Amino acid sequence: MEREEINLPTGIPMRLNLKEIASLIDTGACAHEIRQIVRAVRLIMAIRRKLKAPILSAFLNFALPPGSEAHSRLSSYLPKCRVVTVVRMRVHQFGNLCGLHSQTLHCSTLVIEDEHDMEVDTATSSLQASAKHPSPELEIYCYLLVLIFLIDQKKYDEAKAFSSASIARLKNVNRRTVDVLAARLYFYYSLSYELTTADLAEVRGNLLALHRIATLRHDELGQETLLNLLLRNYHHYNLYDQEEKLRSKAPRFEEHSNLQATLCEIPERTIFTQKGMEKALRPCFELTNAVHIGDLELFRSVAEKFSSAFSSVRTHNLIVRLWHNVIRNGLRNISISYSRISLPDVAKKPRLYSANPVADAEGIIAKAIRDGAIDAILDHANGWMLSKETGDIYFTNEPQIAFNTRIAFCLKCIMRQYAHCDFLQTLKRTKKVLRKGRRDNKKMQRRMTVSSD
Repeated sequence: MEREEINLPTGIPMRLNLKEIASLIDTGACAHEIRQIVRAVRLIMAIRRKLKAPILSAFLNFALPPGSEAHSRLSSYLPKCRVVTVVRMRVHQFGNLCGLHSQTLHCSTLVIEDEHDMEVDTATSSLQASAKHPSPELEIYCYLLVLIFLIDQKKYDEAKAFSSASIARLKNVNRRTVDVLAARLYFYYSLSYELTTADLAEVRGNLLALHRIATLRHDELGQETLLNLLLRNYHHYNLYDQEEKLRSKAPRFEEHSNLQATLCEIPERTIFTQKGMEKALRPCFELTNAVHIGDLELFRSVAEKFSSAFSSVRTHNLIVRLWHNVIRNGLRNISISYSRISLPDVAKKPRLYSANPVADAEGIIAKAIRDGAIDAILDHANGWMLSKETGDIYFTNEPQIAFNTRIAFCLKCIMRQYAHCDFLQTLKRTKKVLRKGRRDNKKMQRRMTVSSD
């Protein structure tokens, strides 16, 4: 009997890419190299469009032990595939023993996925060899792939249930090499609830609990991701006061930056010039420029120009609240440029058009002085705004703040170096114990061999 395999190239590069990604994750987990995990996460975008149920199922068979709890749970959310194998063989006629002519059957493997047929070659069996004890990083990565697959297939109800199971599993894993994967899982967890008709406030309590866990575990990336998700959750229901309280009390890290334009702060220009993000952030860039200049007319024109874009992401109502910040920045620029200026001129500079602009300008100036936004005096009798002269900067708290920032940065570098040295010493002690254990095992084997002789 001859067996001939017909090679079907469909899907082979995808499986090889998944195997390479699994190798990256295992390498990063063993060597505690977070850069390898980050590289594996970035490769998701390259394979996302080609990710199909049969290939994903084969990868789960490769990465997770078949029959394990994780394998069974993840496979239950994938479409059932029926595999039909046809073997090509020849039956030769030897004399008149069988009385049959030669028969030929073609060998191929068909994976039938629901109502769609997809051909995959017999090399799928090469992915069946799995590690007996997969790393938690690889398991969480499998959770992430399945969740992305369900969202791309628009199975939002299943994605919602699966994301909750993924978060429940993630809470039991406390490893710094999982932090990058956890941050992505947090994002898709919130997205799955946002895409369904379910109440988005349902996940708010869980997001707050996850933020506390990330804080206790010193997971900076997880804290920043969850903070953004919580701000979006509050913003979805126009809970701006709670949003501002959370933002003001939550810790901030220099390594990760948030878009602060809609939170009454002016972000740096480099945030809007990131590669591949210029077009998407163009409305926010022009809006931030208007807020920085303090020009109300420019602010109105930008808000009207990109009103559809702001409404689509539910930020239009919050942008209206920036009106006072535009005026405040305009007043700050005026107080720096003029030592004395009349109230009518103050109303003209930021283009404050209203029924009584002078009275409105006077009220806004008084509130800005009370809040400490500008250092000036309001002369109501003569109708002037008198700016106080700028004294020596060393009489203010700015040098102390700058010096404290530098000290904090240096202390952070020192603590990281200490942690790295402690890790190296722990690694050396572990290797020493392992070498001693191997020597003891060899001695024991020799003794057993001598005693048996």
